[in-house]
Amino acid sequence: MRCALEGHMEPDAYGRTTVRSLYLDTPERTLIERSLDKPLYKEKLRMRSYGRAEADSPVYLELKKKLLGVVYKRRAVLPYAQARAVAAGADVQGTDPETVQTLREIACFLSRYPVEEKAYISYDRTAYAGVEDPQLRVTFDRNIRFRQRQLGLESGMWGAPVLPPGRILMEIKVAAAFPVWLSHALSELALYPVSFSKYGAC
Repeated sequence: MRCALEGHMEPDAYGRTTVRSLYLDTPERTLIERSLDKPLYKEKLRMRSYGRAEADSPVYLELKKKLLGVVYKRRAVLPYAQARAVAAGADVQGTDPETVQTLREIACFLSRYPVEEKAYISYDRTAYAGVEDPQLRVTFDRNIRFRQRQLGLESGMWGAPVLPPGRILMEIKVAAAFPVWLSHALSELALYPVSFSKYGAC
């Protein structure tokens, strides 16, 4: 697959990173239970950092929605302490119109779902972006780990493995149709899409 990407894609601006995510859900895990039922519409809230987070470290508070197979992601960049406060229901004001709107949407979400921190998931990611189409992205996630205690993004990256040894999760993200070269590569390598949720697997 890496050979097939050569000439068409290159490592993105971040290259190889370590991703840490904190998933928020209701005490009964309503959001993931509904998501695994594959409804026409679903949504979830998570907090993400690309390294150990301190109180003033920038983290991404992300509201992810999926409607009829299309993913929409809204995210606000906030200091870690503020992001946790927002997730707990605090009224934090944004500094730019896009952040203000995203925080309003998150507040609306939180008015419907009283969430708490439920799962910590981390992994090593290598990301590629299209040379001709930067919106085309292919990511490879290794060493996916999870835990359900000591959930803060300031903690270490220990946890139970999500996949069997040697398995890698590849995701392809595209705004429109797959380019022909990529369709050919997937066909030749007998790679076919499967439904997989990291949080759901945990």
